[in-house]
Amino acid sequence: MQQLSDPVSELSGVGPSRQKALAGLGINTVADLLTYYPFRYDDLQVKDVNEIADQEKVTLKGTVAAEPVLSRFGRKKSRLNFRLLIDHDVYLVTFFNQPYLQKQIITGQSIAVYGKWDAKRSSLTGMKIINPNNAESAFGSIYPASKAVRQTTIQKLIKQAYAAYGDLIEDIVPAPLEAKYRLLPRRQMIHDMHFPPSKEASAAARRSATYEEFLLFQMQMQALKRADASTNGIAIHYDNQRLKAFIKTLPFELTHAQKRVVNEICLDLKAPQHMNRLLQGDVGSGKTIVAAIVMYAAITAGYQAALMAPTEILAEQHADNLAKVFAKTDVNVALLTGSTKPAARKPLLGALANGEIDLLIGTHALIQDDVQYANLGLVITDEQHRFGVNQRAAFRQKGGQPDALAMTATPIPRTLAITAYGEMDVSEIDELPAGRQPIQTTWVRSNQANNALHFVQQQVAAGAQAYVVTPLIEESETLDVKNAEALSENLQAYFGPSVKVGLLHGRLKADEKEAVMTAFKAGEIQVLVSTTVIEVGVDVKNATIMMIYNADRFGLAQLHQLRGRVGRGTQASFCILVADPKNQQGIERMQIMTETTNGFVLAQRDLELRGAGDVLGIKQSGMPEFKVGDPVADLTVLQVAQQDAHAIVQTPDWQTRPEYRALAENLEAKLAAVGTLD
Repeated sequence: MQQLSDPVSELSGVGPSRQKALAGLGINTVADLLTYYPFRYDDLQVKDVNEIADQEKVTLKGTVAAEPVLSRFGRKKSRLNFRLLIDHDVYLVTFFNQPYLQKQIITGQSIAVYGKWDAKRSSLTGMKIINPNNAESAFGSIYPASKAVRQTTIQKLIKQAYAAYGDLIEDIVPAPLEAKYRLLPRRQMIHDMHFPPSKEASAAARRSATYEEFLLFQMQMQALKRADASTNGIAIHYDNQRLKAFIKTLPFELTHAQKRVVNEICLDLKAPQHMNRLLQGDVGSGKTIVAAIVMYAAITAGYQAALMAPTEILAEQHADNLAKVFAKTDVNVALLTGSTKPAARKPLLGALANGEIDLLIGTHALIQDDVQYANLGLVITDEQHRFGVNQRAAFRQKGGQPDALAMTATPIPRTLAITAYGEMDVSEIDELPAGRQPIQTTWVRSNQANNALHFVQQQVAAGAQAYVVTPLIEESETLDVKNAEALSENLQAYFGPSVKVGLLHGRLKADEKEAVMTAFKAGEIQVLVSTTVIEVGVDVKNATIMMIYNADRFGLAQLHQLRGRVGRGTQASFCILVADPKNQQGIERMQIMTETTNGFVLAQRDLELRGAGDVLGIKQSGMPEFKVGDPVADLTVLQVAQQDAHAIVQTPDWQTRPEYRALAENLEAKLAAVGTLD
């Protein structure tokens, strides 16, 4: 009996090699093939010559006025010319490198050609000959293809699959929602996605497919969230009086936003359900002190806390800062990284397993097999988007389902928070501490870089310190280092012996990096040339200038992160972008950086300019790749789908209701395929 889950090898023309090639496109079953949607359509409807714009792709229909002429030149290159009579005018049609079409072009016969119109020459560069009498050819579907699977192969297989299996397609979206939003039945939707008879039909199909895709995704998110909430977590009954006393010892008043998120997180700590929360805040908004407060809360209840950072520099900085924050308490803070010497590591692990260490800070070293915690209650990952799903899951296994708080200083627009972190609760610190001055950002072309360096020299002479960042020029650490080394040498020559120029890059050993950063913090180095290893978290209050070479090679979020390394104190700070953008998007990025210092605004613009995958890094973040829906352009649909999914899972025994049967089955299959996200 036929099923949509049948392998594509059931279709004629799909042998072992083609089956393997299709699998490379993510097509394993007939269902995969039927939902392998086109990314655009060629409008194959015949148009009037007088209505065509220059360089427009169009279909012209006429009579072949003369024998086609085939000319060959070079290796495997050819040009096929013929004249097409439309009404009373003759137009030249040219096909390049398609000599086999000569047999289809017969003098006196009617023909329709799809191609690009040249208004100046009144000629058409042909792309393909089409059959205008076929109703399904009004719009030509264009699919993502590969070297191993051609466009025409995908089109033929989809046509065959729909003919053989179309009757088996059932609605997944519940009938009440289908009626509410005037969505197409699924069988018609799939047909019109592949073979739209008109633009309107194509738009209606895409609208229906987008909602279905978002609803299925949001159902997965809701299922994961409910499973997480039903997991027996830890109810951390912290000592509220000790916590209040600790907050009073801080040398500054918390902002309203910090107070709000501390309350949100502390409520989660008390609850017996497992906490899975994302804390996001702009650069310098004070996330670390929030983390310190909630970690202290867990420690007052007798639990251990752990803080994992993506780099050793950031882990070491957290350890230094938190040791100072907890100096007047009895909290025992320890640091564990890949650079921890075996002689120090063994007693540290023993103290951790015995419960003598209250707070362990480190890198991925925190989740290695031999690291055992006595009573882990709270896990915090800093710069959340830099950790893969498996790393976060490994941390969860280190204790009896410890509460999890993820932090990021890369502001994530609401759009992505719904998609990438749909299974998490989100807290936002949306204000900066008092006294912070906005960073003045300037963009200069490379031919003005010397003027910028003169400004840097003046500021350094007045006692300031500066970062000078050079990007990865190619995907090569070696070239990156050479570039940074060359720049540091040039700057040392420019500034002269009175200014000490330091160098920091990823190839330095941990103790070498530490020595450079220590010297910079101490003011022994005035100008630090660095690759992007200083992007996240490094905190030197006297550093007031950030100069970024080839700034157009970075996304807005990364530029904002780099800019956030200055402006940590109360002095006026400056960011200088040196860039010669090659395109309009690059120019826009530079202009946006000079217009706003709001990370959330920048993140949204970055998303609009570059797309979700580039902003977060799809593989690292768990960000889904949608087939049809665009979480930016279709944000309203995404939000509606989230609300509907939430309402469905709140319905008692919804899986057993007939209107939700297909949805429940599909969700079960999806969850079985992907496992859990955390």
